[in-house]
Amino acid sequence: MTQYNLIATTTFGMEGVVKKEVKNLGFKDLEVSNGKVEFQGNEKDICKANLWLRSAERVQIKVGEFKATDFDQLYDETKQLPWDWFLTEDAHFPVSGKSVKSELHHVPTCQSIVKKAIVDNLQERYNTSWFDEDGPTYKIEVALYKDTATLTIDTSGRGLHKRGYRELSSPAPIQETIASGMIQLSKWDPDRILIDPFSGSGTIPIEAAMRAKNIPPGLNRSFDFENWHLIKDKDWQNIRKEAKSKIKDDLEPRMIAGYDKEKEMVTMGRYHAEKAGVEDIIHFQQKDFKNFSTNRKYGMIITNPPYGMRMSDQSKIEPLYKQMGEKLLPLDTWSFYILTAYEKFEKVFGKEASKRRKLYNGGIKVDYYQYYGPFPPRDN
Repeated sequence: MTQYNLIATTTFGMEGVVKKEVKNLGFKDLEVSNGKVEFQGNEKDICKANLWLRSAERVQIKVGEFKATDFDQLYDETKQLPWDWFLTEDAHFPVSGKSVKSELHHVPTCQSIVKKAIVDNLQERYNTSWFDEDGPTYKIEVALYKDTATLTIDTSGRGLHKRGYRELSSPAPIQETIASGMIQLSKWDPDRILIDPFSGSGTIPIEAAMRAKNIPPGLNRSFDFENWHLIKDKDWQNIRKEAKSKIKDDLEPRMIAGYDKEKEMVTMGRYHAEKAGVEDIIHFQQKDFKNFSTNRKYGMIITNPPYGMRMSDQSKIEPLYKQMGEKLLPLDTWSFYILTAYEKFEKVFGKEASKRRKLYNGGIKVDYYQYYGPFPPRDN
């Protein structure tokens, strides 16, 4: 099999989480930089990475990387790359782009030049003057950073946060990849109860349950690479079959709870949990946070409460965050992991976080406030 330079792209702040995931899949010699983790892999590895990565945004193949300070250089270097290895004669290959701190800062022009260079390359290879582009999709990106151009092909298609279970829409949902990253950063394990008191459509409880049951996040969706000539369908089906065999079905029922004050959100959460195959280990309940209480010990709160992004909302948000402190802080054996864009959260909540991490959720800068409680006592 051929070895490729692969890139798992991430949102800002999730690079370390994705690095750990990639490493746990068995990959070595990883290179981490802003927004991406690079590693080597073959055709089967492209399948595995898309199937199993929980917090990455996409999996790309890096076709080439070179200096480009003028358009002629961009064209010439792009044209020399082995596009015919990847793209069939009927390939559909849209080109997107981005540019940061580079001489070539007009992105539409860069996209047009890369497209022309690829077309000219393929015309010579396939001895044709016209491409219908009615075959498999290969999304190409030209990313320019400090005059270095990186040319990639997206293997995923839709972003990896599109798991396939969240069919119904809800206001201000948290992205699935961010929810999974929150859970991994908390180091939660299925031996401890997990509660999301603002569960909305159920994303955080469902992502935790899928992780607990070892359900691959990409099991119930499709990917662009499935239609490529590079990937053998037999290999892909065998990888999926093996993944299904590793799903755990012997976990304690109702070990995860999701509460929301809106009945519609609770119904939505249950529906999504059923679609994800985890309804047996999540308890959804309609409950206003003002009525929150628990007698359990050594549990974990992982939640994405309302932010109050508009000034008019802050009069409602501050009392809620104060109430959160009054309800949660007395739970001295619990750990709390709270994601919010509200910058004065610690002051209103009533305690400084053990650790604070900057993340982005749907393009909004947020902070992940982590309050560490004691570990449960070990059984002798």
